[in-house]
Amino acid sequence: MTRIDDTPPAWDERTQLTTFLDYARDTTRAKCEGVSPENARRALLPGSPLMTLSGLVNHLRWVEYHWFQVVFLGEEDQGPWTEEDPDREMRIAVDFPLAQLLDEYAEQSARYRELVAASDLADRAKRPVRSGVHVDLRWILLHLTEETARHNGHLDILRELLDGTTGD
Repeated sequence: MTRIDDTPPAWDERTQLTTFLDYARDTTRAKCEGVSPENARRALLPGSPLMTLSGLVNHLRWVEYHWFQVVFLGEEDQGPWTEEDPDREMRIAVDFPLAQLLDEYAEQSARYRELVAASDLADRAKRPVRSGVHVDLRWILLHLTEETARHNGHLDILRELLDGTTGD
């Protein structure tokens, strides 16, 4: 598999932000490469029964949905979570093949790339965050890069525990 590079092809702010988010997304895919369907569903941490490769991939997919569609565009929240089960996207992930989750994440990321390309980085979200602030698209891209990178660390640990695979 060929990995994308984290060095942007241009040095403007938009290209740097989108390159790093794409690199983090690609790292997620790379961490899951070659994992068996059974191992993708295994929870290895006794205190974190939802922490599976499948659960993390599905979480990242739905996190992007939330930030782009619900917060930025102001659409109605159609996510899988509920007040009774706020982590449902991680729980239900084990019901789907990892390849399907990765494909859906990639397809969605392509749509969001188009959304970002058509928007100004200073455009404000339609919905406020908890503090009441309407963040801009720039902040959302930074936040998603941070969130994806943090969960890539979790994927890294799970992968090493599953089969000893380590890497970037």
